[in-house]
Amino acid sequence: MEEIIYHYETEFDLKDPTAISQWLNDSIEEEDKELGGLNFIFCDDEYLLKVNIEHLNHDYYTDIITFDYCENDLIISDLFISIDRVKDNANTFEVSFEEELHRVMVHGVMHLCGYKDKSEVEAEKMRERENHYLQKLTLSTKK
Repeated sequence: MEEIIYHYETEFDLKDPTAISQWLNDSIEEEDKELGGLNFIFCDDEYLLKVNIEHLNHDYYTDIITFDYCENDLIISDLFISIDRVKDNANTFEVSFEEELHRVMVHGVMHLCGYKDKSEVEAEKMRERENHYLQKLTLSTKK
């Protein structure tokens, strides 16, 4: 397994990064892909807004921006996640912060594995994959 590295540009610490890394790697392998290297950059709304404007010409807040550097089946990416958006979304969807954070993380990884979410059918398939892997994380942390 190559590396998953976590960077913090805001006041936040990921709980149990070793278990999260193993879960994400297992998810990638189940999709018949190979982990090349992932950088998760946890930041606040303003930091991610700046990235969104500078790199994508989008002037709005978002929860995640995924830069895809994948080569064939080798998964390589920088994934920027706004902790502010994750907190707000968790409240909106009435789920725990951790569940929403894990969903956003695996959502980015599923994009890298080839899943899209532009159409209703694609979004439904993406949500099914997210739920599948979220269930596996819950099971693995309860052992």
